[in-house]
Amino acid sequence: MNNDEARRALRQLVVDLEIRDDFSPEVNDEVARLLSDPRIDDLTLVDLTHLPFVTIDGATSKDLDQALYLVARRDGGFDVHYALADAAHFVPSGSALFQEALERGASFYFPGFSVPMLPRQLSEGLVSLNPQVDRRALVFTIELDPSGAVQRTSVERGRIRSRAKLAWGQVQALYDDPKNSSLSGEPFAASLEILRAVGEKRMALAELQDVVRYRRREVELEVGAGELGFVVLEAVRDSVELYNEQISLLVNREGGRLLATSKDPRLQPIYRVHPAPDPDKIAAFSAFTLGMARLHLLEPATWALAPGESLNALLGRLPTKGPLLRVSRAIERQAILVNMRSAFSTVLAPHFGVGAEVYARFSAPMREVVGIFLHKEMLELCGLSDAGDQTIDETLRDSVVDAANRSREMQRRVNDRTGRMVIDHILGADLAHAERPRRRGTVMGITASKVHIELDAPGLDVKIYLRDVGKQLGGTWLDIAEGGAALVTRDDRRLLCRVGDAVDVHVVSHDAAQDRWVLGFETV
Repeated sequence: MNNDEARRALRQLVVDLEIRDDFSPEVNDEVARLLSDPRIDDLTLVDLTHLPFVTIDGATSKDLDQALYLVARRDGGFDVHYALADAAHFVPSGSALFQEALERGASFYFPGFSVPMLPRQLSEGLVSLNPQVDRRALVFTIELDPSGAVQRTSVERGRIRSRAKLAWGQVQALYDDPKNSSLSGEPFAASLEILRAVGEKRMALAELQDVVRYRRREVELEVGAGELGFVVLEAVRDSVELYNEQISLLVNREGGRLLATSKDPRLQPIYRVHPAPDPDKIAAFSAFTLGMARLHLLEPATWALAPGESLNALLGRLPTKGPLLRVSRAIERQAILVNMRSAFSTVLAPHFGVGAEVYARFSAPMREVVGIFLHKEMLELCGLSDAGDQTIDETLRDSVVDAANRSREMQRRVNDRTGRMVIDHILGADLAHAERPRRRGTVMGITASKVHIELDAPGLDVKIYLRDVGKQLGGTWLDIAEGGAALVTRDDRRLLCRVGDAVDVHVVSHDAAQDRWVLGFETV
């Protein structure tokens, strides 16, 4: 598959999943009217154009939702100014644009391109917090004490002018080598240094709350040049991404708290909730880690989850390099699977994943319809716009929640389907060789029907079916042992592999009838 074929396959996937990538005449008419009169000079906006806000995103990002500016106070505390694109102004409820956003739920991301929730003239133009132009924004100002804890929060509708569109690597280079950074001496350089300080303090507070910090291996799928077809890139997160993430989490927590503590019955908050892991799953995971320690001849005090111990405590003491890295990563993968999924809800409940009693998604208003709705509610709370009809808004809120959860499921389907395309591309090429290439990987888990393996390069998952393994062994029945940490033969209990083992995977055949790959493996 070359790059043109890969792009055509991805475009066909958009069609197959019934994701619309065009907009109605009514939407286009509204966009034209907004472009002609965006009301950026609105006299009700607080003029914040003197503050040196900047955006920090991926190098290729064009829909810039967030800009930040941080100040260190004389008392040792900090002021965090966080501007969010004023999508609620441009996409009011009742408009064709809002109805379109409601039908889509969110923007969808594919290798090399996106299908935006809002027309690009808005999401990459008029609404986006692009540099060196005045833009409308919903601005959070959060005062922190010297430890990074919140003292007070205010929200206003303002007009800002971002000084620069920065990429993660640029800011990281400033941190790593300030003398040679092109950002040194810029009016926003001090703000970026304070971002690092605040980010570290917020992460320390999260550590005190025992919030689990996963060291996930992240990959990005892209379409290559020429005959490369799909390219799988290892995504390395710089420290600046973690710092910026902390500010985004802070704003979402504070926005949710302000809505949740309001006594105004006309408000209709939407929360992002994440239940704590089920105790039975925790118990099973504890048994699994104990089995891992026994199988790999490791000290249970280090490698096993003790009764009553937090996941963060276990994961925090596992090695991040060295000969046991595969075992560490496999345990972390299983810890991730213990978690419940987060969801949008009208019912207030904690978000276990970020350690918040209340959490809401304000930070992606151009990419998630729930963000537009929450901005509308925040404006009503702050008296910056009139509250809508309560009955209509309650019905609308239910529709927004449904759309938001539906879109999250759709993005999962997109990710699964694109990942499968890449696996088909890679294994199909392997199948063409008389002597099949061996691909090194790590056993990440064993379930009732499959061995799950993460390849080293590319960093994608493949599945080996137990029935295929049994057939390759001459019709042997297989069992799972040691709390799910080992695969053994049923008759003589011979160990075939352990979770955390290095294995070499090869293609045996492709089962066209069931559209699946038949793979074999050998432990290293």
